Amino acid sequence: MTKLTLEKLTVHTEKSREAMGKHAAAATASLMKKILKEQNHLRMVFAAAPSQNEFLRYLRSDEEIEWNNITAFHMDEYIGLGPEAPQLFGNYLRENLFSHVSCREVNFINSTAPDAAAECVRYEALIKQERIDIVCLGIGENGHLAFNDPPAADFNDPAFVKIVELDEPCRQQQVNDGCFDSIDRVPKRAITMTIPALLSARYLSAVVPGSRKANAVFQSLYGEISTRCPASILRTCSDAVLYLDSDSAARVTAAGGR
Repeated sequence: MTKLTLEKLTVHTEKSREAMGKHAAAATASLMKKILKEQNHLRMVFAAAPSQNEFLRYLRSDEEIEWNNITAFHMDEYIGLGPEAPQLFGNYLRENLFSHVSCREVNFINSTAPDAAAECVRYEALIKQERIDIVCLGIGENGHLAFNDPPAADFNDPAFVKIVELDEPCRQQQVNDGCFDSIDRVPKRAITMTIPALLSARYLSAVVPGSRKANAVFQSLYGEISTRCPASILRTCSDAVLYLDSDSAARVTAAGGR
């Protein structure tokens, strides 16, 4: 494992995707237990993507986590898919996390709400009830955080939840991940937590494996802090940690970042 700090962001790199997931889960579990010693419950946001598979598998296996004291959210969701669609992020999290643990409460974005704008208002109100303690996120191939793609990302967004149009690289990533057969099947709109909403949390933990993320990781760490690569904003967060594997860190390693 290697470690470096870029501005305020701590970056850990493991040799394998499995080791990365295990390390990130152990660190997150430790943080969850620490918080629950200080307060009687915590509020947590989870990303939903194949990139989170190993992390979630190890996290849910920790039997010392008091899930009954955790209120959970997810950070984004497609608009337009039926409630049983396996591609829905809520369904992914049910399968990979919430069916294995018993949370105090799980708050899902309603992908089939008849009024998506009203759903944003409802979900934002839930998020704002109390400060979020931990956000577990990833980074997209286009550098997005949640569904804040470069065209839609706003570091000063006044909203905490909004409707976005997904850009083509984001939609293609869903095909690359094996979630959809072709790009024409990927929804064009989604509901997402905004970047200010994500960064309002006390702690951020980003898990980013795979060679297809290498360029986005490099730009996030060494490029300009700009919405052209939304994840670059993580470098301004002192309580954020980025977990990489050797594939996603390939360009960082080549540049001598250790």
